[in-house]
Amino acid sequence: MNPSWRKPAGALAIIGLILVWVVLVASFSGQIGGLPILVQTLIYLALGIVWILPLKPLLRWMETGRWRLPPPPRR
Repeated sequence: MNPSWRKPAGALAIIGLILVWVVLVASFSGQIGGLPILVQTLIYLALGIVWILPLKPLLRWMETGRWRLPPPPRR
């Protein structure tokens, strides 16, 4: 069995996604820092979770080579 190139490429894509997300969030830290602490907490909590959403299709692609799940079989 030949090793797949998708796993190293996907790992690099994940690292790139994280780096882009960190730079994007950090660029708004000045505006977010001026908000009340509770609002800051909620914003950073949401931003800390949202970056995970694009990972599901990326991880699926790394494993199967498909971005989407195949349609369910018809009966």
